[in-house]
Amino acid sequence: MILFNKDFNYQVGGFALSTIAWILCITSMGLPQWRVWYLKEAAISYPSVAFVGVWKTCLYHYDNSSNIRTCYQYSYYDTFIPLDIRISQHLLLITSIFWLIGKVATIVALRNVYRGRQEQNATHNAFGLSAILNIIASSFVFLAVLCNYFSIVNKEGIAFPPSFHMPLYPHNQKAGAAMGVAFLSAVLFLFSGVIFISSTVPLNIVDFPDI
Repeated sequence: MILFNKDFNYQVGGFALSTIAWILCITSMGLPQWRVWYLKEAAISYPSVAFVGVWKTCLYHYDNSSNIRTCYQYSYYDTFIPLDIRISQHLLLITSIFWLIGKVATIVALRNVYRGRQEQNATHNAFGLSAILNIIASSFVFLAVLCNYFSIVNKEGIAFPPSFHMPLYPHNQKAGAAMGVAFLSAVLFLFSGVIFISSTVPLNIVDFPDI
């Protein structure tokens, strides 16, 4: 029977945090609310509100009797996508790959600890790799948030195709909920990485004979 100190609980907690962070990251990728565009021309030809996301844009037409939503997906090869959104696409996709590699490393390390194996170097290296990947993932998600935030602050427009029925610039724009979800994901990735870094110190494992 193996008795673990509280470090093992922290390591499991770090694994849980990284999993939640990845779920939030994937969720933010699928949400269109990275930027909220308010369009003054709603009464003429344009919708009154548009959500501009990393992979799609959704338009909302409002009138006295209905609320019509129309969404347009981006293709990876669409040329109208601005540089900040293109960078965000790459950063978030790479983040998912890093998380998968880090997850495998964490599972291997946790299995070694749980089984009481004394392969300290292999266990510490696995936790160290996971820590580095989670911290890099945190920085990538945070950079994606910053790219979109600065585009909002600078009031940059997007040259959407005519089929989108969108103007080049909105009357006003602000950060949407998806940016908040992504920011929370970055924070959790960072916390997870810090926990795994602390796990690179020697583990206190006491081995008792089974009764």
